[in-house]
Amino acid sequence: MTTANDKYEAVIGLEVHAQLNTQTKAFCGDAYVYGAAPNTQVSPISLGHPGTLPKPNIEALKFALKMGLACNSKIHKRTHYSRKNYFYADLPKGYQITQYTNPICTEGAIIINTADGGTKSIRLDKIILEEDSGKSIHDLDPFSSLIDLNRAGVPLIEIVSEPDMHLPEEAYQYLIEIRKTVRYLGICDGNMEEGSLRCDANVSIRLKGTTAFNTKVEIKNLNSIRNVQRAIAHEIIRQTNMMEKGERVLGETRGFDPVKGETFAMRAKELVNDYRYFPEPDIPPVVVTEEDIQKVRVLMPELPRALHHRFVNEFGLSDYDAAVIVAEKESADYYQELIKLTQNYKAAANWLNGPVRSFLNENAIGFDDFEIKADFIAEIIKLVDANKLSFSVASQKLFPELVKRKGATGIQDLVKELNLIQEDDDSIILTYIQEAIAAYPEKVLEYKAGKKGLLGLFMGEVMKKSGGKADPKKTNRLLAEELEK
Repeated sequence: MTTANDKYEAVIGLEVHAQLNTQTKAFCGDAYVYGAAPNTQVSPISLGHPGTLPKPNIEALKFALKMGLACNSKIHKRTHYSRKNYFYADLPKGYQITQYTNPICTEGAIIINTADGGTKSIRLDKIILEEDSGKSIHDLDPFSSLIDLNRAGVPLIEIVSEPDMHLPEEAYQYLIEIRKTVRYLGICDGNMEEGSLRCDANVSIRLKGTTAFNTKVEIKNLNSIRNVQRAIAHEIIRQTNMMEKGERVLGETRGFDPVKGETFAMRAKELVNDYRYFPEPDIPPVVVTEEDIQKVRVLMPELPRALHHRFVNEFGLSDYDAAVIVAEKESADYYQELIKLTQNYKAAANWLNGPVRSFLNENAIGFDDFEIKADFIAEIIKLVDANKLSFSVASQKLFPELVKRKGATGIQDLVKELNLIQEDDDSIILTYIQEAIAAYPEKVLEYKAGKKGLLGLFMGEVMKKSGGKADPKKTNRLLAEELEK
């Protein structure tokens, strides 16, 4: 029996708006800090007063070029701004200054990971520079909408994909890659909850095997990567059910209710000609030279996929370890600082992905708030490699005390103070072994009868008696010798 899922495929395109973290707004000198008191970060220009003139933020242009270079996009040497005309209370001028009709970057791609362990290239249509609108607030007053114009005029890049995605999971991975990229580039903090990264999803359904596009629905105001995935999944089911019933899908703008997990109709979808685009008369054309592009290119950091490849191929890390490290720029930076101090690249990864990350998660902080310098971790690795500390003692006793003191005490002094130096004297280890064997005479008989797995029981007992200080390798060898007697 053929199911609806067998008959149809989704066609998904995403429009991602990334707020650029420049010092001032796109076309005036207003500062913008998230969370400031409403309507305190405004000026006559961002309020759209008559007679005011915009002045483009050059830093925003450089940030757009960075994103274009990161995506291998085509950078246009001559572009211009346009006015996109529409009225909302949070758009004081009555129009938005944008490059929609004449983008600074076109083409390029974002590479995503797929569920089967491979990769897929999601083509880009364009990357444009524009300004943000203010914010309408509907949940503070039961009778009125409130307007905060602090955000009005904040510079954005809009990253528009081609409709190359067919699964909600692909949209999820696409946004993960976009967020990583803008964070590595240092152009946006990528925080969807605060609105500095926002996404609108365009979704349509068609019969599998066909290539024509059907009517698309735009889902707006999605405030998390997970909710983008959920909204698209629901919209696919909704449109599929409509097509199965012979109903017509309307071209409309919809919202998403995260509590119900459903999309809902907001308004009919505007058409491009509704916005009456025309060139912005108060801003001259944007001219970018090859020299300008090269100046930006030399500032480009190593991006996550290149780092992942290098960590696997040069340092011998597993795909998993490398992926976890490069998922955040701060952890990748910390790892690169650490491996300048130790050549045990695997141990460095184990510490970052193990004890360090556990501590960060337990305390709900990121690597940028981690107070222990890389040279402390490198020194711990050196002691473990020299068999002066076991990893378990280092991670369970030394490291917690180190973070408790916020790195105020040197590693060598701390090891001495806590009496953690690993015991490798054969005679002392043998004493612990003999005590452990004497405590379990019946288990010794079982071991000699063939239950070799009991070696772990005796190892645990020896470690307990030594306070975890017995050299594990030496203990394992001596213990096996004693049990075989």
